[in-house]
Amino acid sequence: MPAPRSRAPRPSARALLAWYDRHRRALPWRAAPGARPNPYRVWLSEVMLQQTTVAAVIPYFERFVARWPTLADLAAADEAAVLAAWAGLGYYARARRLIACAHAMMADHGGRFPDDEDGLRALPGLGAYSAAAIAAIAFDRPAVVVDGNVERVMARLYAVAEPLPGAKPILRRHATALTPAARPGDYAQAVMDLGATVCTPRNPRCSACPWARPCRARAAGEPERFPTRAAKATHPVRYGVAFLARRADGQVLLRRRPPQGLLGGMTEVPSTPWRATPWTLDEAVAHAPARASWRALGRVEHTFSHFHLVLDVFGGRASAAPDGFWRQPGALAAEALPSIMRKVTRLLDQKNSAPIGA
Repeated sequence: MPAPRSRAPRPSARALLAWYDRHRRALPWRAAPGARPNPYRVWLSEVMLQQTTVAAVIPYFERFVARWPTLADLAAADEAAVLAAWAGLGYYARARRLIACAHAMMADHGGRFPDDEDGLRALPGLGAYSAAAIAAIAFDRPAVVVDGNVERVMARLYAVAEPLPGAKPILRRHATALTPAARPGDYAQAVMDLGATVCTPRNPRCSACPWARPCRARAAGEPERFPTRAAKATHPVRYGVAFLARRADGQVLLRRRPPQGLLGGMTEVPSTPWRATPWTLDEAVAHAPARASWRALGRVEHTFSHFHLVLDVFGGRASAAPDGFWRQPGALAAEALPSIMRKVTRLLDQKNSAPIGA
């Protein structure tokens, strides 16, 4: 009589934590083993890491905590300075929510962080994921933390065939079942580290994974097939024209965007509205910030989360403008210019440009 087939072992939080104790990443916001996490640093890192890579966040985080080392320091900061320090990191609404949240904690919580998910969720700008991550990592609450790394690990561990985003509830149920009562903060960071360093989107290192044996995707020989995703919608394209106006002394005209909406409160090069159809010459000049002989400098493009922007850029000499403020080119680095506007200002020294409409 043939021997019964052995069952694959079940995933073990203990095995993952043992792996984490040996292989945890050293990150500037992460407490040393055995040390108490700093809630301010955990919160700041979680906000910065939303839709942004660890590698991109680290230099921004280090500059932030050097300039505003405590929650009270950040709450007292000038909003324009915070936005300028955030410039280039993207998703600028996060910076505005960061400031609002700091103000709320100083005003309503005596400068202290709530230590559970419900209290954290009540703060402005903190959603379910951020509240769970801060509760688990900063306060060791048994909260279920599910980011993109965790979804990928769960999808492979259980070979979840349903495509994202529809599979999110299934993946969360698996994550909930595995979250331990002991060391939930370390466990949350362990799963994220596993997804970031071992169970990567391409070429996962299954031989180094503490959950290799119970992983159903590995057993099927196709871990990269998971998670499956629904087809992405095509980004719509929007068009605009930006005007780089310079005075005789070389200063550049800038203006502040409205506080609400896309890139709210950020600094910009004056431009037309952004719309679904390209601009004609006459339409664009009607939105110019000053009278000038405008010359074509080039075109810049940038993809936002929901659309792709194409900006034609024109330069010209102007002596005055009814709105905005002037800055020397050397001072632009200190301005809260989003990435698209930094691309525009790089055309300042464009030579041999032709007059607009030529």
